[in-house]
Amino acid sequence: MSDPIEPLILDLLQWIGRAPRPYSEVMEAWRTSCPRLPVWEEANASGFIEQRHVEGAGAFVLVSDAGRRHLAAQAAKRRGETA
Repeated sequence: MSDPIEPLILDLLQWIGRAPRPYSEVMEAWRTSCPRLPVWEEANASGFIEQRHVEGAGAFVLVSDAGRRHLAAQAAKRRGETA
């Protein structure tokens, strides 16, 4: 059985990957108290996202290098390639 969280993590990474998102926007869209859907927590624990503070603008969330590699590996897998 595949991990039911994985497609949601990929959605999160793709959404953040378009451009860094304000932390408050990410929390509003992705934080959950449901223990069966810990998307934000799993992405964070896996090192797929980073948080940075921009002076005068606040905290932002962006996809880390590990997250970009994960996205690329998953895209290659969907195309039938080896990553």
